[in-house]
Amino acid sequence: MANVISDATIEYVGILAKLELSEEEKEAAKRDMGRMLDYIDKLNELDTDGVEPMSHVFPVHNVFREDVVENGDVREVLLANGPECTDEAFVVPKTIE
Repeated sequence: MANVISDATIEYVGILAKLELSEEEKEAAKRDMGRMLDYIDKLNELDTDGVEPMSHVFPVHNVFREDVVENGDVREVLLANGPECTDEAFVVPKTIE
């Protein structure tokens, strides 16, 4: 294991994560973090020349439709559904004194 994690690093990560770790948990976390960093070093050894970077494994396409107004100004039709209305709104009884 080439990457050795210090006790100070584990303490700092514990503070950031708001974790209270026992000594056994700290040692286990140090080993786990070291193994993760070793694996990342191994991945860095791979030859990635000619490999195009990607943000997702599968091709992702925008599925949103264009925002087109289809039935925009139907205020008169909507206001006709109320028993009493003004030019802009329904007329209702006052509920707050």
